[in-house]
Amino acid sequence: MLPAPDSAMTDAADRLFVNGEIHTLATPDETHEAVAVRDGAVVRLGRSHEVRFLEGVDTEVIDLDGCVLLPGFVDAHTHLTTVGRYLVHADLSVADSPMEAVDLLAERAAAVEDGNSDASDGGSDDPATDWVLGYGYDESTWDDDRYLTREDLDRVSTERPVAAVREDMHVAAVNGVVLDRFADALDSVPDETVPTDDAGEPTGVLLESAIDPIYEAVEPGPAATRDLVTAALDDCAAKGITGFHDMVRNSHAPRVYRDLDAADELTARVRINYWSDHLDALREVGLTTNAGSDMAETGAIKSYTDGSFGGRTARLSEPYADAPGETGQWVVDPDELAETVADATGAGYQFTAHAIGDEAIDAVLDAYEEESHTDPGAARHRIEHVELADDAAIERLAETGVVASVQPNFLKWAGADGLYEGRLGPERTAETNRYRDMLDAGVHLAFGSDGMPMDPLLGVHHAVNAPAPAQRLTVTEALRAYTRGAAYAGFDEDRLGTVEPGKCADFAVLDASPWEESDAIRGVDVAMTVVDGEVVYDGR
Repeated sequence: MLPAPDSAMTDAADRLFVNGEIHTLATPDETHEAVAVRDGAVVRLGRSHEVRFLEGVDTEVIDLDGCVLLPGFVDAHTHLTTVGRYLVHADLSVADSPMEAVDLLAERAAAVEDGNSDASDGGSDDPATDWVLGYGYDESTWDDDRYLTREDLDRVSTERPVAAVREDMHVAAVNGVVLDRFADALDSVPDETVPTDDAGEPTGVLLESAIDPIYEAVEPGPAATRDLVTAALDDCAAKGITGFHDMVRNSHAPRVYRDLDAADELTARVRINYWSDHLDALREVGLTTNAGSDMAETGAIKSYTDGSFGGRTARLSEPYADAPGETGQWVVDPDELAETVADATGAGYQFTAHAIGDEAIDAVLDAYEEESHTDPGAARHRIEHVELADDAAIERLAETGVVASVQPNFLKWAGADGLYEGRLGPERTAETNRYRDMLDAGVHLAFGSDGMPMDPLLGVHHAVNAPAPAQRLTVTEALRAYTRGAAYAGFDEDRLGTVEPGKCADFAVLDASPWEESDAIRGVDVAMTVVDGEVVYDGR
């Protein structure tokens, strides 16, 4: 008697994707023409005529018409509510000068005044309804290379609070209304975080912890947070993003994610990495690393070490090229970081820490290696950014198994006369973002965006076409870092990151091949995005 056929191979599929160029990314060169999906999972790959054997009466057949199908992108580091703020407040990332940024803020001020803009702030639980807010400016791209100041923002309004947040979120500018309103709070932060002019008056520029009172003041309630999240999720779908690791602090976003998940309305998988000041609350309610559903799960405990190159607050072993004598700041000093790592890992949590400068990267590795509760590699501890890692640090990353969670879109600052060269000089610029060296050393590499912007194909483009030829990745390597590499960073490599039978049917469909357009990957469009077997975006 013949054995019964395997129903997984014979039962009708829910959806077939045929006539495409499917790159599984499971092995470098594996391609297929079609893929079958049932119950949110991949069940078969092969030629179109082979896969169509699973076509039933109710099967939907999608003709890819030659498009490239990849695993869905997983953004290993973002701030989704900030991405939403770009969409509903003034998007300053498009400003080419301080004057243009002021003009965009003035337009936003008029919309706030009218109260009838599509970017209306999201509802009555939003404390920022009278604020004029802008996000994402990058002065390093301007001819007038300077931060926005109080003088700039006073031209927008002297009656309403106005704030403009730099792209890296480590620098902000505010107007006189904000300085007056938060005078007491700003008196209690370190002096170096509130720069003053020659007369001793605040310039309106705020750095690091000085921005916290502003963030707290404009943090929206649940309904307004939901508006930000849903706007950003729509943008994720249009970018081929099927999962992301969100860095959250004092936000209603986790509640929103779980509510959307319960209502079956979450259109991307989210891994929630909580700031270290939430650790006690997480332990109390039993939200451990990897707890949650297939769509929303708890990730790591996150902390800072240093700041950013843009704010000259990243911690360096040698002074900044454009600020002799300055070596940056500890946002969280090494001793405090080590205590937090010990506390979190002792409770069984994955840990991740922001570290940009070489001294900061070493401090995180020291903290991980000194902690005896866990093997850093087994726990999949991470370092976010890793922008200036020396040879010894890369070797330590490889030896310990610590994940390098990096942002290839930052390479836009690595060109001639770019931000890195201004802050670090040409020699150290060549030592930034060493993705080739990391991969060759065996480091686990996970790509993300930090929301600057949240666009995987832009990041892949920069990694493939890096200014330093020695650090360039192949197209396949860059795509793998944005799929299976990011999945690995979230313990999800068994269900995400490649197109293989049994794995989740999360796909990004591109209208052109990044292999054939390797010098113009940023111009490739996403034609379709599929999450759990369902089409969440169709731009064909």
